[in-house]
Amino acid sequence: MRRLIFALSIAVPAAAGAISPAAAQDYPYCLQGKDWGLPGLCHFWTYEQCAASASGTFSYCGINPRFAFFYTQPGRWPPPH
Repeated sequence: MRRLIFALSIAVPAAAGAISPAAAQDYPYCLQGKDWGLPGLCHFWTYEQCAASASGTFSYCGINPRFAFFYTQPGRWPPPH
């Protein structure tokens, strides 16, 4: 039993360290409104995708401020493809 606990205490942290977190992604459009706050739910590449999700709700689509002002910082040009 002690060997099992020892083996798990070594294996579990090693496996957790092998998993890397997903890279953060800034999408250009955000679903905004009273349910989402600011900047909102920013998971949309196109305005049409955002508008389809906002349809029938009290939400609207806006530009993601993190995406809009990202390239105004020095050294952030050209944008990634």
